[in-house]
Amino acid sequence: MLKAAIALMLIATIASLFSGLFFLVKDESDSNRLVIALTVRVSLAAITVGLIAWGFFSGQLVSHAPW
Repeated sequence: MLKAAIALMLIATIASLFSGLFFLVKDESDSNRLVIALTVRVSLAAITVGLIAWGFFSGQLVSHAPW
């Protein structure tokens, strides 16, 4: 369940990144849609990092790195 939530947050972050790119390239008006899209992206990334940290802290995620 946690891994699915993390994957969903990463997909949402990428979608927000591309919406910000679209507003940067195509938006001609003086709206603040670009700022809102980038704020959403930063928030989603912070939530993703929090979910990963919580997963390691709770033991639901483990590292199999050899070092």
